[in-house]
Amino acid sequence: MAILTEGQRINNTYEVERFLGEGAFAEVYRVKHRFLGRQAMKVFKTFGMTMDEIEKIMGEAILLSQIGHPNIVRVFDANVSTTQKGIFGYFTMEYVAGGSLDKFWQSYDNRVVPIETTVQVITQICQGLAVSHSENPPIIHRDIKPQNILIGYDSEGIRVRVSDFGLAKHVNPLTLLASAKGTKIFKSPEVYKDYKFDSCAGDVWAIGCILYLMLTDRLPFADIVENEFFDHSSFLVPIIPPSRLNLNVNPFLDQITLKALAIEPSARYLNAMEFLKDLKKWKPSKTAKHTDIAINQAETTKEALGVHTPVDETKATELLKEALSLSIYSNKLNDAADLLEQAFLRFPDYKEKYEYLAKLWRKGISR
Repeated sequence: MAILTEGQRINNTYEVERFLGEGAFAEVYRVKHRFLGRQAMKVFKTFGMTMDEIEKIMGEAILLSQIGHPNIVRVFDANVSTTQKGIFGYFTMEYVAGGSLDKFWQSYDNRVVPIETTVQVITQICQGLAVSHSENPPIIHRDIKPQNILIGYDSEGIRVRVSDFGLAKHVNPLTLLASAKGTKIFKSPEVYKDYKFDSCAGDVWAIGCILYLMLTDRLPFADIVENEFFDHSSFLVPIIPPSRLNLNVNPFLDQITLKALAIEPSARYLNAMEFLKDLKKWKPSKTAKHTDIAINQAETTKEALGVHTPVDETKATELLKEALSLSIYSNKLNDAADLLEQAFLRFPDYKEKYEYLAKLWRKGISR
C-alpha cells in the first residue's frame, strides 16, 4: 500500500502528483512545490523517523549535492511529516522526467543502445562518482545500479545524474541484494565473502555491470545471476567479452569493460577516476557497423532486469503533441521538455528525431 496518495499535501508545501516507483527502503513520488515547481520526493518506508535520524541518513547525499556537480542529483529538502499513517521522513530532489537508466535502456526494445551513447552515459556516471571517490575519506555509493541512475536532457543533450548516495549503508544488506531481479549482480564478488567489504572498487564493479548490460543486453554471469545459491565461487565462470555479442565493440572497449569486471579488486580500476581516464581515451572504430542491431536479434531482449513495457508509439505521439502545444508558451518550456523525455521512453525513434527540441527547450528557446 502506497504511503502517499495523489493530491495529498505535505507540510503545506508539496502536493503529491503521482507515484513514480520504489526501492528497498523508500517510495518515490513526483510532487509540486508551491513555489519551485516539480520535484521528486523520496519517502522512507520506516515510519517514526526523527530529524536526527534523517540528518544522519542524508548527510552524505546533502554534502555531495552542495558540491553542485552536474552528474550528481541535487537534494533540496529533508524533513518529517505527520499523516494518518504516522510520522515519516522524506527528502526532495530534482525531478528528472526521463526517469532511471533501466527505463532508458529498455526503451530501445529489440535494439542495442548505440555504442557512443553507452560510453557517454558511463562516462557521466564516472564523472559523478569521481567527485565522491576523491573525497577524504572517499564517499562510496554502495548501491550503483540502473535504477539509481537518472537520465535526462539539458541544453547539451543527455545528462546523467547519480542518485541515492550513502543511503545503502543504512539498509539490511540481505534486503538490498534481493530488492529486484538482477540487483545482486551489481554487488561486487568480494561482498559475497564479507558483506561489509564496500569500496570504491566495488562501485567500479557496478558501473562495469551497467556497461556490459548496455553493450550486450545481458548481465555478466547471466546464467547464474538468479541462482538461489549464488556466492563468491559463482564468479569463477569466464565472462564472454562484449565484442563477441556486439560487433561494434572494439578491443579497447572490451579491455575497459573486462578490467572494470575483474574478480579481484586489486585488478580492477581502483576508483571512478581511473575508470574515467580510459573512457576518455576510447574512440569508436572506423569500421563500426552503422546499424541499430549489432547484436543477433534472437538474443537481443530487454528482460535482464525483469519484464519491461514494450514500445508504445501511440502514447509517445500523444506526449509529443502535448509537448509541442505547450512549447508555444515561454514559461512552459521545461514542462514541454519533460513530456518529450517521457515520449522518448515510449518510442526511442523520437530520440534522434526530436532530441534537438529537448536541447532548445532546456535552453529556454521555443523553436
